[in-house]
Amino acid sequence: MSDRPIVVAGAGGFIGGHLVARLQTEGRRVRAVDIKPLSEWYQVFDEAENVVADLKVREECQRVCAGAGEVYQLAADMGGMGFIEHHKGLCMLSVLTNTHMLLAAVDAGVSRFFYSSSACVYAADKQLSPDVAPLKESDAYPAMAEDGYGWEKLFSERMCRHFREDFGLATRVARYHNVYGPHGTWEGGREKAPAAICRKVIHAKHRREPAIEIWGDGSQTRSFMYIDDCIRGTLAIAGSEILEPINLGSSELVTVNQLVDIVEEIAGIKLRRSYNLGAPKGVNGRNSDNTMIRRELGWEPSIRLRDGMERTYRWIHDEYVRKYGD
Repeated sequence: MSDRPIVVAGAGGFIGGHLVARLQTEGRRVRAVDIKPLSEWYQVFDEAENVVADLKVREECQRVCAGAGEVYQLAADMGGMGFIEHHKGLCMLSVLTNTHMLLAAVDAGVSRFFYSSSACVYAADKQLSPDVAPLKESDAYPAMAEDGYGWEKLFSERMCRHFREDFGLATRVARYHNVYGPHGTWEGGREKAPAAICRKVIHAKHRREPAIEIWGDGSQTRSFMYIDDCIRGTLAIAGSEILEPINLGSSELVTVNQLVDIVEEIAGIKLRRSYNLGAPKGVNGRNSDNTMIRRELGWEPSIRLRDGMERTYRWIHDEYVRKYGD
């Protein structure tokens, strides 16, 4: 185990914060990096070297990668469907971060570079029905990625491949499928469906307004992976010899309506539902085919959706009360 620091780019965000926490428990030396002021990071660890830097700037990437042994490139301008639907240009600008981090990693001689891609790279014509077949890694081509965010991720996957081929940088890529859990965004427009639904149910319960708005008709399907499983899979992929992008997600498929059912049950409340058919809802169906990761790493999600959602709900509830009161 090298004593050179591990760079976690995007450490002030949801997944990055949990990754730093895990690496800290393993006694690793971590350089945590994010563009946000330290006061806005979801998790801050005094034992880490905490750095505020704009990684769209090449010189900043060189600064944070200097002397590093490994890089986990999670930094991106992104959010839930409401954000990525209306900010395609901002999402595409993450290409700057990925490119400059790859260049800086080569210059620094890092031993391994992990890149967090997304299931949004998958071809739209394979996600037209709620009864979607699980998406295999090969389904990303012929390319028809989600506009903006998905194309940025797919392009950056190719960058990782060619930096491995041309510069000898050991790159590893995981395609995340809908990660959720505590210590993440739960309001403000960048939150994803599990957190947004938790917040809406909590708000309805506290305000005694027994109604909830659902984006789309509620029949769209997704699978959701709890953050602990995501971190475990991330570290396994980063340390593996898997050269091509690989799925990292749950295959427990549910509709948005069923996700609302779960949160209502946790909250002990039943709400009247209205459906906003004009709101961003993404593809009609998306699920992860885990054949490759089971075969290569023996990885399976260990936390059921119901259990993970209860933990997430409790954390968001406490945050809601802290901010808005009872």
